[in-house]
Amino acid sequence: MSKTVYLITPPFTQLNTPYPATAYLKGFLNTKEISAFQSDLGIEVTLALFSRQGLQQLFNKINTEPPAAISENAARIVALQDDYINTIDAVISFLQGKNPTIAHLIVKCDYLPEASRFAQLDDLDWAFGSMGNQDRAKHLATMYLEDLSDLIMECVDPHFGFSRYAEKLSRSANSFDELYESLRAPYTFVDHLLINLLQQHMEAVQPQLVCISVPFPGNLYAGLRCGQFIKQHFPQAKIAMGGGFPNTELRSLSDARVFEFIDFITLDDGEAPVENLIQYIQGNKTQEELKRTFLLQDGKVAYINNTSCHDYKQSQVGTPDYSDLLLNDYISAIEVVNPMHSLWSDGRWNKLTMAHGCYWGKCTFCDISLDYIRVYEPVAAAMLVDRMETIIAQTGQTGFHFVDEAAPPALMRAVALEIIKRKLNVSWWTNIRFEKSFTRDLCVLLKASGCIAVSGGLEVASDRLLGLIQKGITVAQVARVNRHFTEAGIMVHAYLMYGFPTQTAQETIDSLEMVRQMFQAGILQSAFWHQFTMTAHSPVGLEPAKFQVQKETEHTGNFANNDIMHIDPTGADHETFAYGLKKSLLNYMHGACFDYPLSKWFEFKVPKTSIAPDYITKALMEEEPGTVKPTSKVVFLGKQPSIEIVTKSKKGNTWETASITFQSKKEAVNIKVDPPQGNWLAGMLKELDINNGKVYTLQQVKESYEAAGLEDFELFWDNKPVNSLYKLGLLKL
Repeated sequence: MSKTVYLITPPFTQLNTPYPATAYLKGFLNTKEISAFQSDLGIEVTLALFSRQGLQQLFNKINTEPPAAISENAARIVALQDDYINTIDAVISFLQGKNPTIAHLIVKCDYLPEASRFAQLDDLDWAFGSMGNQDRAKHLATMYLEDLSDLIMECVDPHFGFSRYAEKLSRSANSFDELYESLRAPYTFVDHLLINLLQQHMEAVQPQLVCISVPFPGNLYAGLRCGQFIKQHFPQAKIAMGGGFPNTELRSLSDARVFEFIDFITLDDGEAPVENLIQYIQGNKTQEELKRTFLLQDGKVAYINNTSCHDYKQSQVGTPDYSDLLLNDYISAIEVVNPMHSLWSDGRWNKLTMAHGCYWGKCTFCDISLDYIRVYEPVAAAMLVDRMETIIAQTGQTGFHFVDEAAPPALMRAVALEIIKRKLNVSWWTNIRFEKSFTRDLCVLLKASGCIAVSGGLEVASDRLLGLIQKGITVAQVARVNRHFTEAGIMVHAYLMYGFPTQTAQETIDSLEMVRQMFQAGILQSAFWHQFTMTAHSPVGLEPAKFQVQKETEHTGNFANNDIMHIDPTGADHETFAYGLKKSLLNYMHGACFDYPLSKWFEFKVPKTSIAPDYITKALMEEEPGTVKPTSKVVFLGKQPSIEIVTKSKKGNTWETASITFQSKKEAVNIKVDPPQGNWLAGMLKELDINNGKVYTLQQVKESYEAAGLEDFELFWDNKPVNSLYKLGLLKL
């Protein structure tokens, strides 16, 4: 099975779906007829560890080499080791979707051994609400795995964690020293599992080039462990590293020791750099022709970027290829019992990108100076849906997560229309900006195409700070957009931020009050608080004085350089708010404690909120600025109605009315209008049918109405009978 390139995702990213970087690269290499094999060592190590044999080895190690001190919790798990060994295969099979009936055993709560993670489940009915047996069992099985994870961290490998392996060693480590020492230490228990799997793949693939994708700090240690082993045992193979971590953290790398483990580091989009590396290794290009690549020259780190070599357009990079990956073996977990929150860990999602970069590109906390965000390039809707169809045929999975920085509303509209025209049955979700383009009608269209959820940055729910962030939104606008999504049946997750430069305690509490009101109004289903971090490539990091903050230290390290410690002389003591913000949010996501005073969440005195208790309710009642223009497209997604002219009489007077009946999936809906308008509307709906080739603007619809000799178009079109048809698919976009 010899291949030119072997693409690796090292442990650990996600357990429910493959991280897409290697699939993207393999899709590109296919277009160049370069043979490649890929593996997600994260899921492979997890399955080796969480198996009967894996747990037997784990407990044998703990029993024969017990730690000097052991917690009461770890001692309990060790005492119950037979119960863990006897249930692990059944639990993993269940979480892979292969053994659904065992859910009935799991939810009885006398099947799985329980340690400290289960302590948070005192009131299952409150935690789960109306969650079904399958999801309830998934959550309990997730707690069971987390208990085992705690044991592994305490007794055999302090770096272990399902999605953050050895993250502490690499998160913005200015110095490579600590990581270097760890890599020179003997293999840990988890390292042995990793290297055994890697060896099997290397012997089978025999690649010329190994590409290790390191998207997060938590992948770096395992990625370098892989490189170390390959250099020792497969010296004929060259090793390159790329991905999100090098792209953000290693742009000023100068420590030559890193190249004891790998040969090259590439930055930003990987297609052109990897293609050039392959040609260089094969002797068809010189070193000077490499693109955005670090390597060693005369014992020193050198960076080569052949600017005459251009990056590929998104239309040229091919369709992501998920072959080789163990698509049926990924594990669906539910860590947080919230339907929107669980999307990140539950279900196998095909990952795709609507557009390269961010169309907004102004947020002052974001790395907007880097090409992966700065260079915006959308993909044509038809090509994107072609790629979706190709991936569905390959994987058998119809769920998609578009992993955009922020999906553009106009492109989302075009993709939704294309999905509906092709009658594709898909479910999808993506990241957005909460901007006013997401009208009521657009949200209905997105839902009709299979959109189930969106996530977006509300950040600090304060108009002053949103202005500083240059988010281009207001809290009231976010509330109205969220209502459109929610009423269309699309779940909404908000990324929240605290600790932005100059943010006061008052603004933090007011921000929490805004979030409380949104949850109470039912227009927000899920959220997560992040503490602001100054990064080297963001406007705040590049010009701190402009935001009234100071860098605590200038980066002088020769390794990672992204997160910057900073001093905020005018802001609050942000760290102290972390626990209260997260605890309150967990309750709000469960629909609880809306009547608690905000001060109850904090163990120190906080200011009273200055936000009116009905702020969000009033914002939702405000008249929205007109978003429907004469150039807006008008489409009809529903089934063609039947029309009947009915004669009515009252007190001796008779008149005719047009009775138009629409059949939706749930019910029949009837509207009554004057016969001339009714006949015109029935004919116009055939023209507006989405399956027709011609697209009408609102102006053209109005001209057709007037050409039929009818008067007062706006009065007819915006009146209740016709205006209510958006629920049946008559949309102004």
